[in-house]
Amino acid sequence: MKPHNPNRVPIDVYLSFVSSLSGNRMTLLAGVIVHVATFLAVAAKTQSSIYVLLSAAALLVFCVRMLTFRRFDRVEKEKLSRAGIERWERVLVAGAACTTAILGIGSGYAIFVVHDSFAELACISVTMATMVSVVGRNYGSRLAVDLQTFSCCLPMIVCSLMALDFYRGILSIFLIPFWLTTRAMANGVREFLYENVIAHRQISLIADRFDTALNNMPHGLVMVDQSNRIQVINRKACELLKIGDPDRLKDRDLGAVLRYGARYSFMDASQPELILRQLTQVAEEGLSRTLIHFPESLSLEFSAKRRADGGAVLIFEDVSSRVKAEQKILHMVRFDALTGLPNREYFGHLVKEYIERHPKRRGPLGFMVLDIDEFKHVNDMRGHITGDHLLCAIAARIKDEAGNAIVGRLMGDQFVIFFPHAKNNEALDAEIRRMHADIQGNYEVDEVTFLVSLSAGYATLESNAFAMEEWSIKADLALFESKSRLRGGITGFEHEMDGRYIEQQKLKADLREAVAAGALSVAFQPMFKADGTRIECAEALARWVHPEKGAIPPDVFIRLAEEMGIISDITRFILFKACSECMTWPDHIAISVNLSARDLRDNDILAVVSEALSTSGLKASRLHLEITESCLIDEPAAVRAILAELRSHGITIAIDDFGTGFSSLSYLDTLPLDIVKIDRSFVRNIAEDTRRLKLLCGTVNLARELGLKIVIEGVETVEQLALLNKHRSADLVQGYVFSPPVPSKEIGILSQALSRRVTQRRRSKVA
Repeated sequence: MKPHNPNRVPIDVYLSFVSSLSGNRMTLLAGVIVHVATFLAVAAKTQSSIYVLLSAAALLVFCVRMLTFRRFDRVEKEKLSRAGIERWERVLVAGAACTTAILGIGSGYAIFVVHDSFAELACISVTMATMVSVVGRNYGSRLAVDLQTFSCCLPMIVCSLMALDFYRGILSIFLIPFWLTTRAMANGVREFLYENVIAHRQISLIADRFDTALNNMPHGLVMVDQSNRIQVINRKACELLKIGDPDRLKDRDLGAVLRYGARYSFMDASQPELILRQLTQVAEEGLSRTLIHFPESLSLEFSAKRRADGGAVLIFEDVSSRVKAEQKILHMVRFDALTGLPNREYFGHLVKEYIERHPKRRGPLGFMVLDIDEFKHVNDMRGHITGDHLLCAIAARIKDEAGNAIVGRLMGDQFVIFFPHAKNNEALDAEIRRMHADIQGNYEVDEVTFLVSLSAGYATLESNAFAMEEWSIKADLALFESKSRLRGGITGFEHEMDGRYIEQQKLKADLREAVAAGALSVAFQPMFKADGTRIECAEALARWVHPEKGAIPPDVFIRLAEEMGIISDITRFILFKACSECMTWPDHIAISVNLSARDLRDNDILAVVSEALSTSGLKASRLHLEITESCLIDEPAAVRAILAELRSHGITIAIDDFGTGFSSLSYLDTLPLDIVKIDRSFVRNIAEDTRRLKLLCGTVNLARELGLKIVIEGVETVEQLALLNKHRSADLVQGYVFSPPVPSKEIGILSQALSRRVTQRRRSKVA
């Protein structure tokens, strides 16, 4: 772009050009001395006084120009507008034009008036020399160049033509191309400088932006040449590697700089070589990336790329936060959040890793599963926070006692331990049993002392027989044996357990088929008035006769059904069957059906009960529903709401096996109950143990104070019945003293027999 118009030139560039008009003042001083001396010499030679006047004029213009320059120097140029700069340009150009006009007048006067060869030569020479200097001094202003060349040449051209000398006229015409050439040269210099100033400005701007971006980028950057000498390095790179000031590192060997950092900063001696290896790998692989961990928890990720000229660019960033987050996530994935022990999956990984590290080592390995006994009652009595604290305390003791063993948490209140190679089976068995004994006992948690027992099952196998799932199954089978025998016991796996396990799985499959086919049956155990004169209710009891094994005890197949999740199907079958059979009995006899914990987990039971009543036509008042304390452990509020809804329809609610739990007394007041069925454990030995009888009577009195009806279960002897009647402890009695469970048709027969007996007694009394 040609800056022919000042308005198109950036204002700062325009100001710099105008400012150049007041520069090089020593040349002006030299010039005025030459001008004055020349004019005085011509005056002396020609005796012309006009040159004395011209000398005085040149000196006066010089002084005015110097004063003008000083005024311009004092101006606050940053505040100048474009119009202000233009005014100063005209002022400065006017002074220069006056000087050249004086020279032109002196030269024209010598040509036209004096006719002296010395005068002409001296004046024209000085004038031409001044015109040449215009290019060097006044290139910044086109106006200055035009005015000065015009004021120099015009007087000489006019005077030469006025002299009417042909040859002088020809020479004077030659001043015109000289004038144009001088003007073109000045314009060329100005345009050239303008383009360079603009280019320099752009380069500086780009450099500043590049420097700003380079030093504010979050990554460290190092550019090296073919010899690994640093060409560019930003501030972030120096900060991350702690290797000093970027300005001092240019052209230094990168390896030497890094080794210096290793000696005087936080890097290890091996880490500079890792970084340099990155650059070496670039030449071979094209692109590489690696993560290097430094002291002070610093992690840098390096990547490098080869440049076309043989150099390379090394970029790295601080990924410490990402590495910490990944480590935290990995820890969360691998370890239990509560106890800090490895979870099931990571425990298996650790065991597999141990086996792979010791492929040739011989000796038995151990695998033990631990289950905290009655842990749910801790949560019920003390809350889940205390329960969590107790779990952490138990986990800590297990870890302390484990030694070289690998400990993990399976789920809930179960832990698993892997014992590494032992000398022999006897030593391993002794170690496992010792550890089991040591982790049991008292635990102080939240200012409460808990006596904790853990049931355990374990298996010992040779390392070449290791299979994680197989070991887990064997230990679980042994644990099941322990829990079925004695709380807090420990049992080693025996091969017979496999057979029992397979048998149990087959029994589960058969039970599922039986439930789906409706192959279960129902027996009914009547509940009598305490004097035995009348049947008030009958409890529906599920029965299963296996086609091969015969009758399966209810406690066996009911437990299996709960494990399999099909207990609600059995409840539905019993409920429909019981309501239908009850319709065949006398109207005063009710039917009682047991509900499981699974039945009360949602509102589906409401629809099932309603459907059973509507299908059979049985009145809601003749239906009793029995729940146990285990139904209330998981979600007591939800269970309470369901029971209240059932009771609002006229259904009687009873709590079964009362007195076997830890917090049964609290349920009497908080649950919508009508009947309390006292467990058979209260009745056992009441004839021999007066304390047990007092406990029974106290419980009965408490329930009656709350307006509840009492049913005593498990009454088997006449002596027990006599004591209950003596103390008026029962409203209803259920037990073998009156009747075992019987088929449905027997209920009607028994009721009729009792009615006849009562009638005969009344007649005999009347007679």
